[in-house]
Amino acid sequence: MSKSNDHSLLSLLIAANEQLSTTSETAMLDVEVLLCHCLNKNRSFIRAWPEHQPSAEQLAQFQLLVEQRSQGTPVAYLTGQREFWSRNFKVSPDVLIPRPDTELLVELSLSLLPTDRPCKIIDLGTGSGIIAVTLAAERPLAQVVASDLSSAALEVARYNAQQLNTGNVCFVQSSWFDNIEETGFDLVLSNPPYIADNDPHLKIGDVRFEPDSALISAENGLQDIRQLAEQARAHLKDYGQLLVEHGYNQQTEVQAIFNELGYRQVNTHADLSGNPRVTSGIWNTL
Repeated sequence: MSKSNDHSLLSLLIAANEQLSTTSETAMLDVEVLLCHCLNKNRSFIRAWPEHQPSAEQLAQFQLLVEQRSQGTPVAYLTGQREFWSRNFKVSPDVLIPRPDTELLVELSLSLLPTDRPCKIIDLGTGSGIIAVTLAAERPLAQVVASDLSSAALEVARYNAQQLNTGNVCFVQSSWFDNIEETGFDLVLSNPPYIADNDPHLKIGDVRFEPDSALISAENGLQDIRQLAEQARAHLKDYGQLLVEHGYNQQTEVQAIFNELGYRQVNTHADLSGNPRVTSGIWNTL
């Protein structure tokens, strides 16, 4: 970044955008978000006061964050937060960064959950808790269980639940259903690891910095989906539903897993980009 004496917000944005232009496809958005974070202001402030001079501390923090972003560190990890379903969630390198694709999982879940009576939900591999906490906030009568194998991830999820005043979520450290004794769930859902370990996408973008345990699964990305779908049958109530997010090219394999395990009315739903993203199935013992 330029070391000139002009440290107005406009000049900082121009210099930082130039610095990031070769490493980020969203350079200007990145620098605006980082500058707002350092100033503790929103983007309208930058536009209204382009001549504003940040303090020496704010300037140093901004320059450090821009340098880290130029090395590829995701913006969400630099600011420690990401918006999801119109709420701000804390994130850390211990959890996946929330993505718009996952809003489909929430949208489908809300369409299945009653608004006027209690129900039971479990979010497996909750990570930062975006799914569990969002559903708990949108369905305050629901009893929500959020599980994850990572204690560090559960710490982040608990923080988010507390900050967003969702007292109807409980947290369990578990590998899928291994430590879950409760049964009779109306809905089991998960955004599990589903990327094959040889997938070239693991070497580009934000995923380079995200935890492998939340991304990579054996059996060409299908092992965890198969395991949780198999175990879920003992924990769903009759006519309860399983919803699983997966890769854009895994629709056929995931549907086959659901069908082999006896789920009925198996369907796959497309995300906003038109990619097959979530597969659902109904479980009953009849």
